[in-house]
Amino acid sequence: MMREEGITIDFLLKGIIIGVSIAAPVGPIGLVCIQRTLMQGRVSGFVSGLGAATADAIYGSVAGFGLDIVSNFLVSQQAWIRLLGGGLLCYLGVRSLFAKPADQAVVSKNSGLFWNYASTLLLTITNPMTILSFVAVFAALGVVNSTNNYVNAVFTVLGVFLGSGLWWFILSISTGLLRTKLHSTALRWINRISGSIIVAFGVYGIWASGLL
Repeated sequence: MMREEGITIDFLLKGIIIGVSIAAPVGPIGLVCIQRTLMQGRVSGFVSGLGAATADAIYGSVAGFGLDIVSNFLVSQQAWIRLLGGGLLCYLGVRSLFAKPADQAVVSKNSGLFWNYASTLLLTITNPMTILSFVAVFAALGVVNSTNNYVNAVFTVLGVFLGSGLWWFILSISTGLLRTKLHSTALRWINRISGSIIVAFGVYGIWASGLL
């Protein structure tokens, strides 16, 4: 019994490490969370990060439980999924590009935290190639293709969510420390720069889809 508990905790810790390593690289999702933290506050940034963490857990579940039909479908439809993700990034980037810091507070109040969560969930899940990374990692850990390993898969997926969520918590807290030190002009320029970069990511995603 003690040995089984040790194994499950081991897979939980491995999942946390995987979650942090997947979330940590700064890309469009990280930029969106940083921008929202600066403009709307730490809660908005953290909730946005939880959307990404949820998507990571979903992909981890697909890989961990050997749902080949789902993973194969996502990979086969990656062109359309990338087009959708690129379009959403362009929308978020343009809105950020032309918004003033005061307007951001109004947007946050009106649209609520649900939009922050749902938009990053959708953005993260529209990168189907992530599933291949999870399949490779979970196979290396030996938590797929065996009924006896489903418990390990559950703890690994849980660890992925906790690790990813932990990273977004740290990022939102540390970024929030800068918020009080920046004046409106600096925030406006951050909006413009981050918005431009997010739009660039979106345009690349649309181009990479090969459908346009």
